[in-house]
Amino acid sequence: MNDHPANRKMIAKLMFRLLPIQVVLAAAGSVNGIVSGVFASRLLGVDAMSVLGLYAPIQTLLTGIGLMLAGGSVILCAKHMGRNEQAGMQNVFSLDLAVTTGLAVGIAALFLLRGTLGGTGALVRDEALRPLFDRYLLGQAAGVPALLLGVQIPPFLTMENRGRRTMRASLIHIAAHLLLTLLLVVVLDGGIFGLALASSLGLWVFLGVEAAPFLAGRTHMRLTVRSLRWRELGPILRTGAPGALGSGCQAVRGLLVNRLILLFVGSAGLSAFAAADTLLRIVWAFPTGMLAVSRLLMSVSFGEEDRQTLCDIFRVMLRRFVPLMCAVAAVLILAAVPLTRIYYRDPADPVFRMTAAGLRILPLCLPLSVLSTHFSAYGQVSGRPWLAHGLSLLDGVVCAAGFAALLIRPLGMPGTYLAFVLSGAVCLLVVLARARVLGGRFPRSMEELLVLPADFGVPESERLDLTVRSMDEVVQIARHVQDFCLDRGVDPRRAYLAGLSLEEMAGNVVAHGFTKSTRTHAVDVRVVHKNDDVILRLRDDCVPFDPGERQRLAEDSDVTKNIGIRMVFRIARDIQYRYLLGLNVLTIRI
Repeated sequence: MNDHPANRKMIAKLMFRLLPIQVVLAAAGSVNGIVSGVFASRLLGVDAMSVLGLYAPIQTLLTGIGLMLAGGSVILCAKHMGRNEQAGMQNVFSLDLAVTTGLAVGIAALFLLRGTLGGTGALVRDEALRPLFDRYLLGQAAGVPALLLGVQIPPFLTMENRGRRTMRASLIHIAAHLLLTLLLVVVLDGGIFGLALASSLGLWVFLGVEAAPFLAGRTHMRLTVRSLRWRELGPILRTGAPGALGSGCQAVRGLLVNRLILLFVGSAGLSAFAAADTLLRIVWAFPTGMLAVSRLLMSVSFGEEDRQTLCDIFRVMLRRFVPLMCAVAAVLILAAVPLTRIYYRDPADPVFRMTAAGLRILPLCLPLSVLSTHFSAYGQVSGRPWLAHGLSLLDGVVCAAGFAALLIRPLGMPGTYLAFVLSGAVCLLVVLARARVLGGRFPRSMEELLVLPADFGVPESERLDLTVRSMDEVVQIARHVQDFCLDRGVDPRRAYLAGLSLEEMAGNVVAHGFTKSTRTHAVDVRVVHKNDDVILRLRDDCVPFDPGERQRLAEDSDVTKNIGIRMVFRIARDIQYRYLLGLNVLTIRI
């Protein structure tokens, strides 16, 4: 029964259950960007398309600010959740939304001021484009609060096990944005201002659908501005800084690479690069979604100091996520020419050939990106900002722009595309070199690759991992747990009570939880001996079941019912229950 792969299987099921929600969320922005670009280029003209390009760096900056606040808040919140610190979790949630709201209102006011008074000369030097940009900025100002707050809410919905609402909100957002654009640009002839206002109103629709459970008070986390502990703002910003740095590096990388392309290839090369990049952005939602899922689970694992689950997250990434992205990359490479025809028709046209070359080379970045971003997130979550910052700088600016500068002259556009692949390969080598230097040898296990501190969690010798799939296995648990406790010097009475408690609770899950659905279930059991405490943890993916609530109901009704649960509550020194990301998690301290 000592079966680590079973725990990994449960983690894999959870990660793939959460993945579609995050992928749809990441893809929604790309789809809406394509919609705006089509309306701008075909109905409003080349100047309108140029305005969208001019606003893109501002959009990237706003997204980076939102990700900094969201990333830091979610990581800290998940750590509080892993430690079952409800007050700390509520404070971080409320502080995040309060700070985001104040910042968003200030930025929106700045947009209104600049757009009204025409103070955008530093951004737009072309006199013909400046009035258009001012009107576009005014339309976008209305959506700044919805944009920044909309970035914050999805991970909190996932923590509340309401991730499907995020998927629903994203699909509604796409439909609303399209309808609003048709109404404001085509029907009402709102021009560039209507195009921006449609984007802003679509963001408010998205935020409204997302925030409804919080506004209705149907969630565990609730906004409260009283007694906020503002000292946690610093940790939020420091923890979230790598995400903001990553967005900033991508913006700088884009500016540098665009300049190199214009200098050595020309506008045809820039058109080809933009076309390939636009097509791949939707596919890039997969690595983005994978990262969001893994980062959330990593944060919870750090809160619980759970070495095994943390390693299992990376094993799933290597054995499931990376092969999946290799398959996606292969499909894109094979379909390079048909995909190129979406934008360009003539295979003899240089821009056609350069776009097809991009679609044959750039997909190789997908599996490499999954690897580098996961280790960057690990550095962010584990309090090693130098790892996160270093990988962001290498992949975001130094390697990509550096290799592009070296290769674009001899190889042209293929050299530029190859630069991104080489950048990802360098990041992978840096991760391996870090493990080799800090660990003293080439990593031979996941713990050695992550270079986990010795004092993180408990070593394997001080824990017992069990997987229960049937009632027959439940019967054997007491003996395994009792022997484990006795071998570590726990007194015989507590050793016996630990085995008895685990047998009762695991048997309850098998007898009642397994029968509630047709899916195959298992109970992941962990016994830890730490500081002379015996800590039992049961984790399963059955329907939500709070034994504490059942025990309270039993005390008020028939005393002959739920005898086992009431016995365990009398035996244990402390019992904590959480329904965490779709898993029942019961922790018993003997």
